[in-house]
Amino acid sequence: MVVPLLYAVLSGFKSTDELSSNPFGLPEHWLAGNYTDILGSGDFWRLLGNSTLIAVGTTVLVVAVSALAAFSFARFAFRGREVLFTFFTMGLMFPFAVAALPLFLLLRYLDLLDNPLGVILPQAAFGLPMTIIILRGFFRQIPGELEEAATLDGCTAFGFFWRVLLPMARPALGTVSVLAVVTSWNNFMLPLLVFTDAKWWTLPIGVQQFQGQYSADYARVFAYLVLAMVPALAFYSVAERQLVGGLTAGATKG
Repeated sequence: MVVPLLYAVLSGFKSTDELSSNPFGLPEHWLAGNYTDILGSGDFWRLLGNSTLIAVGTTVLVVAVSALAAFSFARFAFRGREVLFTFFTMGLMFPFAVAALPLFLLLRYLDLLDNPLGVILPQAAFGLPMTIIILRGFFRQIPGELEEAATLDGCTAFGFFWRVLLPMARPALGTVSVLAVVTSWNNFMLPLLVFTDAKWWTLPIGVQQFQGQYSADYARVFAYLVLAMVPALAFYSVAERQLVGGLTAGATKG
């Protein structure tokens, strides 16, 4: 996993001629200009801001809605609960390509094209199945005695959810948040479908456009790719322990 990342970083410090003649060795002359020129460009920071806005909006929405839905599926018994839950899980088998055309028509009807909500809302919808499955499994591990004690203390169902369940579910919430951020950050097809105005482009679209603009300057393209990956890699490296802890929580009993 490290080899392609290291190759991309080193290639960004080379010139295109040196990259052709010496593709695998260390740079003879370290050209930091490939990186500094991109970092000094306002377009790169605009793309970074757009990706951050959409990733944060998607994560907040999908976690908030999924937490409430998972709480209902885990702690309440009502007719049709398992059927409805199965309906949500079927969303895991629903490919985005099938929904591309009707989704585009719906967003156009709602006047959400060239609007961040046109990406945030569908991304949150596609993220609901996995998020609900993870959170429901975690919520079901919470002992019923805690809920009974909270009820005896005068806590309502929502009060138990807000004051007791969510604080205890921090590992699971961290897990689904990381998954939502990384998935949104790497999403290419949906922003490409929704945004025609360049001011709303995200980093994956910016990478494609940059590759087309500098198709002969491979070293600069490598530098752009590395800088586009850095925010997601940095976030994942910080949240990796939370992700693993949330996925393994409740996996064993002792």
